[in-house]
Amino acid sequence: MVPLTSLLLPIVLSAVLVFIASSILHMLLPYHRKDFAPLPNEDAVRDVLRVPAGDYATPYAASPEVTKSPEFARKMKEGPIVFMTVLPPGSWNMGATLGKWFVYCLVVSLFAAYVAGRARGPDAAYLDVFRFTSSSAFLGYALALWQGRIWYRRSLRYTLTTTFDGFLYALLTAGVFGWLWPGG
Repeated sequence: MVPLTSLLLPIVLSAVLVFIASSILHMLLPYHRKDFAPLPNEDAVRDVLRVPAGDYATPYAASPEVTKSPEFARKMKEGPIVFMTVLPPGSWNMGATLGKWFVYCLVVSLFAAYVAGRARGPDAAYLDVFRFTSSSAFLGYALALWQGRIWYRRSLRYTLTTTFDGFLYALLTAGVFGWLWPGG
């Protein structure tokens, strides 16, 4: 067993590398530029969507009984069916968002360290450490994205590309842990 305190350097370094890699993937490579499509008549739709920040659904059912009503069935049949998040107006605070993303990267690396540290001791082989940390990191970065595909029908393209990103982040995390594993 390896204590988490012995893994602080790979935890922080792997989070930094994932943070940098995610910036490169989203700013320099073109495949995330099609994650969202423009709304038809965007200005008119924006005027209608001036609601308080929050998560919304339409048609909305306040209870299971409502879903059995003919009116709800009609709305579902007519469409559109929408699940959306409305952010507060104003400028996007990229600094705060990036800060939260970095903390998330640290948390994923911390859990990867915990799993590998409990499964393998000091002097573990590089590939053993790689296997445990990449699996754990992949769970944190990618697997939960499929819930959005299942429940909210996020596009398959978006889900696959973000899963691919998570796979790359997991490989980076595992490489750092394999390289900096105590006694390695």
